[in-house]
This record gives sequence, C-alpha cells and structure tokens, in this order.
Amino acid sequence: MMENEEKFDPARTCWTCTECGRSFTCKRSLVVHMNIHTGEKPHTCTECGKSFRQSSSLYQHMRIHTGQKKFICDQCGLSFRQSPHLKRHMMIHTGEKTHKCDQCCKTFLRASGLKVHFRVHTKEKPYSCSLCVKRFTHKQNLMKHQIVHTGVREFVCFECEKTFISAEHLKLHQRIHTGEKPYECSHCYKRFSRSGHLKAHERVHVGENPC
Repeated sequence: MMENEEKFDPARTCWTCTECGRSFTCKRSLVVHMNIHTGEKPHTCTECGKSFRQSSSLYQHMRIHTGQKKFICDQCGLSFRQSPHLKRHMMIHTGEKTHKCDQCCKTFLRASGLKVHFRVHTKEKPYSCSLCVKRFTHKQNLMKHQIVHTGVREFVCFECEKTFISAEHLKLHQRIHTGEKPYECSHCYKRFSRSGHLKAHERVHVGENPC
C-alpha cells in the first residue's frame, strides 16, 4: 500500500486519494481505486491465472470459462457475457447509428466502421503490398491484390473444388449447389440468389430503363 494513500475529510464525509485528488464516499471504494496507481491486481482467475483490479472484472472474465451468458437479446434470443456487448448488438435491430462522420454526415453502427469510412476523405491507404508497394484503403483489398503475385486462392468449394479469392465469393458460388435464393421480389415473390439479379428483375415492374 502506498504511503499517505488516503485522507479522510470529516466535514464532507468522504475519502480522498492523495495521488489524484479523486474523492469517494467510502474507504473500500478508495482502496479499489488505489490499485490504479499501485498497479496491484489482487483478484486472480483460478482457471487461467489472469489478474484484475476489481472483483467485478474477475466475475465478468470467469464467464469465458463457464460459458455463462446472462445478457439476452429479446429480439432474436442471442446471448452475451457483458451488457455493453448486448447494447452494441441491439443496434442491429433498432437501426441506431451513433457514430457520425463530420465530413459527410454518414452514420455507422460502430466506431470501427466510421474509422474505415473516414479514409475516403483522408485518402489514407494504410495497407501496402510488400511485392509491388501498391497501397490499399482496406485490408481485404490488399489480400485480393496479392493473389496477382502468389496465384493462391484460399477458399475452396467442397462440391466442385472451384477456388475463390474471398469467403464472400465462395458463399455466393455455393448457392448454385444449395439452390438458396435469399432475395425475393416484393411484387411477384420471385426469388434470386443475388441482390443484383433481383434489382435487374424489379425493373420489369417499375418500368425502369436499365440504360
């Protein structure tokens, strides 16, 4: 424990941290807070040995080992170990997009999505090909490009052994074998395997000129 770590103020009935000046209504809260300054992590997981400053953090961590997921989405039944994870998931159902681009006002579900989008404005291309020094905005674009050099296509269809440069391309291809048609026309209920095919078909109903 650090010297002079605590100071009780009877006038305000609070405990004050002498390191940063933050005040607490009870001594226990101050003791937990002091772990930030000392680096002490007294709560240790008996399964993997990982240590935590607070017992509540250890409790949340233990769910990884026990498989306990007590936060359940009332929309789809998916469960989560932590409340913040459930809240982030709920945005899928509510359509809430809290992260807004200050350049074009486009909104995103996650901060990571906004960060990637912002490269459109900054022209940042953080992913560089080590073979030809060509640069890319997105990592997946770099991976696709590197096939030009390596000739390797990692995603293989087990039905016909055809190979693809991405999981998405393989997924689209596999609909040939499964017969899956997830895109339905709202006018005549005809179904299609790809969204582009549905859009082309819908022009029949709206009288849109494809040119």
